[in-house]
Amino acid sequence: MRELKFAQAINEATDLCMAADPRVQIMGLGVPDPTGIFGTTTGLELKYGSGRVSDLPTSENGMTGVAIGCALAGMRPILTHQRVDFAVLSLEQIVNQAAKWHYMFGGQMRVPFVIRMLIGRGWGQGPQHSQSLQSWFAHVPGLKVVMPTTPHDVKGLLIASIEDDSPVIFLEHRWLYNISGPVPEEMYRVPLGTARVMREGKDITIVATSYMALEAFRATEMLAEQGVSAEVIDVRSLRPWDKTTVMASVSKTGRVIVTDTSWAAVGFSAEVVACIAEQGLSLRTSPQRVCLPDNPTPTSAALAAHYYPRAVDLATTAASMVGVPFSVPSGEDIPLDVPDKSFTGPF
Repeated sequence: MRELKFAQAINEATDLCMAADPRVQIMGLGVPDPTGIFGTTTGLELKYGSGRVSDLPTSENGMTGVAIGCALAGMRPILTHQRVDFAVLSLEQIVNQAAKWHYMFGGQMRVPFVIRMLIGRGWGQGPQHSQSLQSWFAHVPGLKVVMPTTPHDVKGLLIASIEDDSPVIFLEHRWLYNISGPVPEEMYRVPLGTARVMREGKDITIVATSYMALEAFRATEMLAEQGVSAEVIDVRSLRPWDKTTVMASVSKTGRVIVTDTSWAAVGFSAEVVACIAEQGLSLRTSPQRVCLPDNPTPTSAALAAHYYPRAVDLATTAASMVGVPFSVPSGEDIPLDVPDKSFTGPF
């Protein structure tokens, strides 16, 4: 099967949906820009025209209202916010309007639109440009929240999100855009609310969101050298989220780590641990969470070096829970502000 980058898979999913349904349009700051929001919208204006591929002013609340109005009028808009931090300015529209219309009008009104937002760290983005606020949105009834990890899943999940009749918050980690993976050429869907077993194991379960699923996968390779078999669950959707797959895995292994790209306090990781407790699952040791410390995201390299968890932190925690010694593999070179040495952007 051919391989695409994560950003290319987003572009292809958007292209296929726009070709299949004239109601689909994409709008947002920088959408027709030559850089195409890190390549995810490149070429779409040339193909579909400015009537369906629209640049919008730096007025997040207003432009979100425009997208909601288009959805209520029968369109299926895709709105882009180049940072989730910018979308904070449009919370009134998202939480009080988009999430509520279907309920308030007895199911007669729908707001079928997707809001793409960037999350994650990189190059000193700091406390106002690198937050992961998925738990905010997942807390609100009426919204669906999606966090893809692989090129295959981002294409299938985006198509499913565009075709969904609910407002969907679609969160893309900036460190994923240049990863590559197999992606079918045809139009396919990955159902919202389904997790994926990224790697099977028997000793411990690592439940992960977005980019942290890749760190969890790297941790399993470190653990395997110590004889520890770890299972990785890529959540993919936070609302609805796949309790069945997670509970089945935790029931099998009896140990669980939940790792999120955001803070632990009152976050999605707490929701997973709470559900495990409510299910009364028999655990061999207490559950652990590997998330961000309870401080704003830093800008300086000195602080970032001690702020963001990586694969080695997951492996260390897992080994301790299983009861085996663990040390950082010799020669392990952990880059500070890029996911790996092959990473070339975006900023």
